[in-house]
Amino acid sequence: MSTTTPDPAQQLFQITLGYIASASLYVATKLNVPDHLASGPKTMPELARATGANEDGLYRVLRLLASLGVFEETGPRQFGLTPASELLRTDVPGSLHGIAVFLPDPFHFRAYANTMDAVMTGKPGVDTAYGMPLFEYLAKNPDYSEVFNNAMTTFSAPVASAALEAYDFSPFGVIVDVAGGHGEVLMAILKKYPGARGVLADVGHVIDGAKPRIASAGLADRCQAVPCDFFHSVPEGGDAYVMKHIIHDWDDARATTILRNIGKAMGAKRGKVILLESVITPGPDFGKFIDIEMLNLPGGRERSADEFRALFAGAGFEMTKVVPTKASLSVIEAVRAQ
Repeated sequence: MSTTTPDPAQQLFQITLGYIASASLYVATKLNVPDHLASGPKTMPELARATGANEDGLYRVLRLLASLGVFEETGPRQFGLTPASELLRTDVPGSLHGIAVFLPDPFHFRAYANTMDAVMTGKPGVDTAYGMPLFEYLAKNPDYSEVFNNAMTTFSAPVASAALEAYDFSPFGVIVDVAGGHGEVLMAILKKYPGARGVLADVGHVIDGAKPRIASAGLADRCQAVPCDFFHSVPEGGDAYVMKHIIHDWDDARATTILRNIGKAMGAKRGKVILLESVITPGPDFGKFIDIEMLNLPGGRERSADEFRALFAGAGFEMTKVVPTKASLSVIEAVRAQ
């Protein structure tokens, strides 16, 4: 995010029209336009046939995105890829396809239409739009749960790589990934540290989707996948309990419950909790965008280092370090207080 002060009117226009750009990005990505352009630029009749879209409507969407650098208009009504749209292909390392069909999707637009209500009442926009909390909705709608889990897996890969570069997991023999989704973070740790064993814990329908991924990664002999409800208990015996973007889903009271249950699961061990989370700082900060996502979807929040320290203390832990990474998340370490 640039710290250069733009023309005030242009700044406001960019913000007020931002949803148009994100909606257009969703359409192009959902229609797999980047995949159709992988072999080279194509004309609008070719893209309309490939996607089944109205040619004029798709052209106008791609023309806008090209003006933002997402595609390149290589000729009259002809488009090719740019470095940005290369990342939207489904078949490239580090693909952001899963994120681009999740964050600006119709589910989000309905939720964000209730942002004013969320600000006035504290009730998440999802609850108002869909009549139930986010995770209840996901449990009842497996198709959208798959969209959600794919987006989280997409986001996990670069975060896991950055965390492994910044933090040493070698002291831990057993690593429990609490609410670890399809296991992207835990599998990355186990691949780097072949002497470690892992336990992936999440709700049942998520674990069902994780097991084949673990097997295909060749880690079934070192990584157990078990269902759990972390508001009641988590698997016992871990030397380290890892959570990526989990604590931010919840308010302080429920986050404290999760951390206390981890403390109980450690038994006699003085184990560590390792969070991969945004740490809010003054000034421009990507985490402040995610904070509004938390306001509108699960009802949680992003936190500053001081807020994390207080949260840990209330659950019987002492925060020992915050390690920035090359990704948008930091590694936050805490140890159970003596």
